[in-house]
Amino acid sequence: MSRDRLDDFTVEEFTADGKTHPVYVKGSGPAVIVISEIPGITPLVADFARRVVDAGCTVFLPSLFGIDGLNPRPSVKPGDLADSARMAGNLVRKVCVSREFTILATGRSSPVVTWLRALAREAHERCGGPGVGAIGMCLTGGFALAMAVDDTMIAPVLSQPSLPLRPLGNARNIDISDADLARVKTRCAGGLQVMGMRFEGDPMVPPERFAFLREQLGDAFIGIELPDSAANPDAVLPVPHSVVTEHLIDEPGQPTREALDRVIAFFTAKLGVPATPPTTR
Repeated sequence: MSRDRLDDFTVEEFTADGKTHPVYVKGSGPAVIVISEIPGITPLVADFARRVVDAGCTVFLPSLFGIDGLNPRPSVKPGDLADSARMAGNLVRKVCVSREFTILATGRSSPVVTWLRALAREAHERCGGPGVGAIGMCLTGGFALAMAVDDTMIAPVLSQPSLPLRPLGNARNIDISDADLARVKTRCAGGLQVMGMRFEGDPMVPPERFAFLREQLGDAFIGIELPDSAANPDAVLPVPHSVVTEHLIDEPGQPTREALDRVIAFFTAKLGVPATPPTTR
């Protein structure tokens, strides 16, 4: 399987709350924390981070799981599809038993969020600007919401927030503690906005979750819900899910591309970065 070497990023280590993780850093301007989805920092996640850099921001891309830069797409080599599925299954099992992640429980923020908040504060101190942005994806989607308890977080984006997993009853929830949610609601009443994205038929991100966010955050929640037909049909995942990575159709006029451009515009507007024309990669 191919791999993005990530050579254009600087690799650092960041320690907080007794945990150390590598962080890939690139760009200049205000900071944006890009938190990858499973299986990790794939080439598509790295490409999204580069777009944020191109828009005038400094990206901090923490490595929380997986093999950095590995392309999960199977090649034409025999056995690659089985290898990809096996690796993904092993990774999910490791994450599920990790104490840093709250996968099933409701009413809790994952412990790794404490580390991410510290990273955001460090990034803000280094990069300046009015605050920090963040995007979480899938497993990490709700992390950006829980990070918003800190005043430094002024542009949180929840891309297909998938926790807690749906099989456990009521889907009108998200992986954040009651105390953290109360703090975010107070900030929203004072002007904070939260952006969220999902495909309408995504079973991992039920519509009740976005209904819950609208109920809790009111007009401060900017929900983007895309028709399943807008997803890239050539994606590895057969069910529409990853809005700005795997299921992105990177062409002007495509709904997923418009959603990506809205995320970039959200970051630049909130962080005070002069707007630049969208790329045509």
